[in-house]
Amino acid sequence: MKLLIHDLKREEWDRISGRYAGWEVISDNGRICSCAGCFGCWIKTPGECVIGDGYERIPVLMHRAEEVVVMSRYTYGGFSSFVKNVFDRNIGWVLPFFEITNDEMHHKKRYPEDKPFTFIFRGNKLSQEEKDKATKYVRAVCINFHGVIRDIIFEEDEALQEKSPEQDIMIREGNPGTILLNCSLRGDRSNSARFLDRLAAMITGETQRLNLAAYLRRTDELVSLLASAEKIVFGMPMYVDGIPSAALRIMEAMERICAGQKLLGKKIYLISNMGFYESSQQINLVDMMHSWCECCGFEYSGCVAIGAGEMLGMMMAAKNIEKGPAAEVGSALAKLSEAINKDQKAGDLYAGPKGFPRCCYMFIANSGWPRGGRKNGLKRKDLYRCL
Repeated sequence: MKLLIHDLKREEWDRISGRYAGWEVISDNGRICSCAGCFGCWIKTPGECVIGDGYERIPVLMHRAEEVVVMSRYTYGGFSSFVKNVFDRNIGWVLPFFEITNDEMHHKKRYPEDKPFTFIFRGNKLSQEEKDKATKYVRAVCINFHGVIRDIIFEEDEALQEKSPEQDIMIREGNPGTILLNCSLRGDRSNSARFLDRLAAMITGETQRLNLAAYLRRTDELVSLLASAEKIVFGMPMYVDGIPSAALRIMEAMERICAGQKLLGKKIYLISNMGFYESSQQINLVDMMHSWCECCGFEYSGCVAIGAGEMLGMMMAAKNIEKGPAAEVGSALAKLSEAINKDQKAGDLYAGPKGFPRCCYMFIANSGWPRGGRKNGLKRKDLYRCL
């Protein structure tokens, strides 16, 4: 079986569907849900997603495919929000357990194969720099998913040359100052919320923290709020080496609505975190935020990229984090808050566990997954299930 993942519109698909006769096809039927970051595909139903929307068996299809072709609109250096959502929901294809590959922490294989991938990016006069960004991104994805890149193709798409019609948006009166948007669908229980709340305590002036999870069916309302703010701080986990699909969908909507609306000067800040130890692995996510700001005409103003987020997030409620493993994060958040308060740029700051060895972090993390499985009636061997 061969597998195609694409984000084409119906009329676009009808023109090329004959080339993929007999293939298994994953496309957007309008019902796909975003990855909730619940880890259910690891500790509840190992190897497949717990969300029953018709896309729960993406990891199984990925495993059974002889080869995979991914066709996506070029979006800020990576996939469109739909294709990214497919990959976010595919994380059960690998195991939750960590290993070291090329001196970086990654997930272990669930299945023995090294899957061959062909990536086809459609864009409007993509520059060499944009092509390089996409290439770097899919290489990172394939390292973590144990994939082999067969080819990376860039296609000129004339339809993408046509700009979307301008949409009117109600800019709310009474500027909300700084909005802190928690892009984790785990809401207040997320590490993204903990980092944002720690930052909020250091910001002067009016602030408002919003959970993206509350606006999944109210996109226009959220975009209106964000468009009204002087500054936006995005807090998000890293999913599959990039921006989570739910956040990406909001960013695409903001580009369609806000580009050309004379919102120049709006400052964008970012706090990202991930389960891997090395904060440097978030470079692609940070680059995507840079690219999005350029597309929208916003002023990218800096980020704090945090490694070992599952551990350090739990430390954000402590009164004193200037010492101990969270010291680097505390220092970086202080610099970011100072830049926000002074309407300045902070630069890109990378922070991880200070004085806490990677081997210890990996041992603790790997030991935690069987405990999580036992709460759901699973034995350790069940977490390795192959379908």
